[in-house]
Amino acid sequence: MSTHRSLAAGQTPAAAAPAAGTWTAAGALPGPAYWAGAQSGAVPLADGTVLMAGGEDHRRNAQDTAVLFDPAAGEWQPTSALSVSRRLHTLTKLADGRVLAAGGLSGPYGGVSQAGVASAEVYDPATRGWTATGAMHEDRFAHSATVLTDGRVLVTGGVAPRSALSQKALDSAEVYDPATGEWTPTAEPMNDARGGHPAVLLRNGTVLLAGGMVPIGRGLYAGQSFCEVYDPAAGTWTPTGDLGSVRKSHQATLLRDGTVLVTGGDSPGLQDDWTYNPYSQWTAERYDPATGAWSAAEGMSTGRSHHRAVLLRSGRLLVIGGTDDSTFDVGYQNAEVYDPQARTWTPTGGMVEGRWAFAAAELADGRVLVAGGLVRSGAAVPDNADVVTGSTEIFTA
Repeated sequence: MSTHRSLAAGQTPAAAAPAAGTWTAAGALPGPAYWAGAQSGAVPLADGTVLMAGGEDHRRNAQDTAVLFDPAAGEWQPTSALSVSRRLHTLTKLADGRVLAAGGLSGPYGGVSQAGVASAEVYDPATRGWTATGAMHEDRFAHSATVLTDGRVLVTGGVAPRSALSQKALDSAEVYDPATGEWTPTAEPMNDARGGHPAVLLRNGTVLLAGGMVPIGRGLYAGQSFCEVYDPAAGTWTPTGDLGSVRKSHQATLLRDGTVLVTGGDSPGLQDDWTYNPYSQWTAERYDPATGAWSAAEGMSTGRSHHRAVLLRSGRLLVIGGTDDSTFDVGYQNAEVYDPQARTWTPTGGMVEGRWAFAAAELADGRVLVAGGLVRSGAAVPDNADVVTGSTEIFTA
């Protein structure tokens, strides 16, 4: 006897839940945008919504738009705009649930002579408004921002003009106190100037900086293998083990066991084994804070730069999209998952639209949101105008 129940008149079947390892389209952003800074994209808020602010358009002009994504409704909602347009800034969730936007480049694209801004502002989810807070001691963009265990925020490095025709990396660092709204330079500068670098808060409360880039000419940048650790208690910087390969535009993620996994990045040229690689890295490396050393980890299926890495609740790591630094022309749809215990990579469903330099964040229910990004650029476009998307997608783990 069949147990099937027929639907009543006018009733529609319930939509099937997305299968694990798949992407589904979500509502579109108000306009196309991308986020070349790894820490300037999406921030999950306490109420389950996700805040995105700033970014850049297809002409690399800074944006002041701020929007909220409501996962329950699958919709984007406008919220108060930034008081200063920003790209290559940092967007950091504070311990009290507010969000700090700091530094970046503002206004129309200004080439290599354009200076960053020192201003900062704070978003309050309760009022959905931005309030100016203390300015940093130095103008900077392409820097990092890390919330320390005591709730203060460490900002490190970045890039600034060197002359009217060139740029320089910064070795300065400063700490923001949300209670006072003031910035204090660290007792000593970093050992190495760097920008575009990932920063990771380790289990012992120190902060690891891994690789990054330094300008070496007009519009030219070199990757780094140098790493160092900041001790907030002492206010000091200490060199630690070097990466096996120089890297920029890579990702660094704290795993559940306290080690750090670095994936991909731009690393053209001679490698540490004297082989030549003109493409983005497919290799990965793992840092052990107990020894201060990096060891080779299992490589990804493909090289990628300007990708995103999101730690899932299972403890596995989802690596998404990206591009190749030899051409920077097409965004990848590809995604794969790393199992730190098994030390294996497994392909998973690819995004509906390939992209790089996009925003990504884990939602309250464990799904992963991606939004915006570059789709095509360089030789892949007819008029030298980047193709930027406003589409968003959700990954079901």
